[in-house]
Amino acid sequence: MNIFRFKSISGTLVPAMIAAMTAMSQPAPLAAQKSATIKIYPERAKDTIPKEIYGHFAEHLGSCIYGGLWVGENSGIPNTQGYRTDVLNALKELEIPVLRWPGGCFADEYHWMDGIGPKDKRPKMVNNNWGGTVEDNSFGTHEFLNLCEMLGCEPYISGNVGSGTVEELAKWVEYMTSDGDSPMANLRRRNGRDKAWKVKYLGVGNESWGCGGDMRPEYYADLYRRYAVYCRNYDGNRLYKVASGASDYDYNWTEVLMKNIGRRMNGLSLHYYTVKGWSGSKGAATAFDKDDYYWTIGKCLEIEDVIRRHCEIMDRYDRNRQTGLLVDEWGTWWDEEPGTVRGHLYQQNSLRDAFVASLTLDVFHKYVPRVRMANIAQIVNVLQSMILTSDRGEMALTPTYHVFNMYKVHQDALCLPFTLICDEMDVRDNRTIPMLSATASRDKNGVIHLSLSNIDADNTQTVSVEIAGLKTPKITNGTILTSANLTDHNTFEKPRTVTPEHFTAASVSNGILQVKIPAKSIIMLELKAREINSMYRFDSMSLTGHRKTIIAYLFRIPK
Repeated sequence: MNIFRFKSISGTLVPAMIAAMTAMSQPAPLAAQKSATIKIYPERAKDTIPKEIYGHFAEHLGSCIYGGLWVGENSGIPNTQGYRTDVLNALKELEIPVLRWPGGCFADEYHWMDGIGPKDKRPKMVNNNWGGTVEDNSFGTHEFLNLCEMLGCEPYISGNVGSGTVEELAKWVEYMTSDGDSPMANLRRRNGRDKAWKVKYLGVGNESWGCGGDMRPEYYADLYRRYAVYCRNYDGNRLYKVASGASDYDYNWTEVLMKNIGRRMNGLSLHYYTVKGWSGSKGAATAFDKDDYYWTIGKCLEIEDVIRRHCEIMDRYDRNRQTGLLVDEWGTWWDEEPGTVRGHLYQQNSLRDAFVASLTLDVFHKYVPRVRMANIAQIVNVLQSMILTSDRGEMALTPTYHVFNMYKVHQDALCLPFTLICDEMDVRDNRTIPMLSATASRDKNGVIHLSLSNIDADNTQTVSVEIAGLKTPKITNGTILTSANLTDHNTFEKPRTVTPEHFTAASVSNGILQVKIPAKSIIMLELKAREINSMYRFDSMSLTGHRKTIIAYLFRIPK
């Protein structure tokens, strides 16, 4: 897929667009009316949005596992075989495709044999990475893989390379996936599971440049090759092996791994957090001003440039894109909530976080088929979580949860290319952000879903949408997520402050969809339309308002 982003018509344009855009070369004065134009090209679609982009991450960190996902069979909190029933049901609603476990930094200190067998005989361990908490290992391999079966999702195991051994990880793979008369398979049977699990995704270490061993990329590349040899496929199970990739701007790490590992890896990970910095205050999750909000949007959207540059490196070594890029940690990182345990990374989640979720997912969609998976950090009670729980049995769904629930219609749908013209804004740290973000997709039943995020904190935007080759689109459903304030969030006392509502401010006139999107809101529209024969072209588009940004998401046209 080719992706072009043009600001105020600077730079080189594809010839087909020059005539349509020449008139926009000079910024227009600020106007009160905000507008945007989108044209969707369904017949140019060729790539599917992998459902795994909507993946999640559950680390042994704070109360993500213990108290979040797991309370044990004897808990007074309603549970299903030890899993919190309310959390389990909420996660089923999200249709989670893949869940990464047990870390994170925890993975490279986790020894899996401590988490199998009778729970009362499992040794305790100190979680040195996250607050020095003592864990009883009651949630281990069986508990995680059984949870994945209950949720209907693929497990993604993050293996211990930092403090473990090749033998240890090889035996774990055998324990989980072998159905033969082998030592580890028989040990699993003695622990109550006769049939092997299906485990597709295996991470060979985590953040090996940092908490996973402080390695150089050359050393890790050789280590990966060794581990990958001994992590074998058993009885029809086929591992998708993921190398521990770079942290955001470390392009050299990707270069070295692509050169020295190459096709020996199925996937390469990438971590990117929307964070102010790794020392000092990261800022409060719910106490911020408008300037902070726009800075967050700018930092969030910078993930696109990071992904693009890593993809360019990967393309030089892998032109056929056989190796996937997996953004298996992403999201916001704020200060821990006052009064919570230090090192447990419990943070609230506001409407601002919902925008980080929607905009980041929009970026991921543009980079398929190279981006094959993403895992937001994390699923319960940690960082940009889906769900918050208390030890009193309370639960609240976060604004981010609602974005994932709205966006799940894009899973495994055909990604529709489009052009978008909208206002833009300069923000702190020399970043420029668009005021609108979008994704369009068509599902297996032919239904088109259009998600639109009005980033503008103050102004309603009127968006004109044309779907080339389709006549008279019919709006069959609409949902909006917004609130009175950007800082609004859901609590146990007020769990519905930020919650989706039915959206009706959309209509069709002369085949053009007109959408009136309130300030700071995210919407999802469901559309049905009748196809017509049409030659696709770039039509001239008139612009009003202040300086515009033109974004075209176009696929290569086959020769």
